[in-house]
This record gives sequence, structure tokens and C-alpha cells, in this order.
Amino acid sequence: MIVKKEKVNRVEQVQKYFRGVFNELKKVHWPNRREITVYTAVVLVAVAVVGILIWLFDSILSRLLQLIIK
Repeated sequence: MIVKKEKVNRVEQVQKYFRGVFNELKKVHWPNRREITVYTAVVLVAVAVVGILIWLFDSILSRLLQLIIK
């Protein structure tokens, strides 16, 4: 029994893919300027706080190690 392969139309597959992508992008909630500003501020504050905490712990551990080594 010989099984016939169906011809795959690559152009149709690509078109179908991009149609799907476009339809999904229409469902996305795009933030407005105010939301972007608020989200950016939250991220910058969070990064600053984490950076300060890492610096603080690093400084404390460095001092402890200096005391232990001396």
C-alpha cells in the first residue's frame, strides 16, 4: 500500500501563522502612557531597593570577614 503525501503549501502556512499572530495581538491590552510611566517607576524603585540591599549585605559580610581574618 502506497501512502500519498499531501503537498504542503508553505506560503499558506506562513499566511495562516501571521493571521494568527495578528489576531492574538488584537487581544493584547496595550498600556497607555500613564500606565507605562507608573510601571517604569515601580521597576526603577524595585531595582534601586534590591541594589541597596545587595550593597548593604555585601558591606556587612566584608566587614565580618575582615574581622575574622585579622
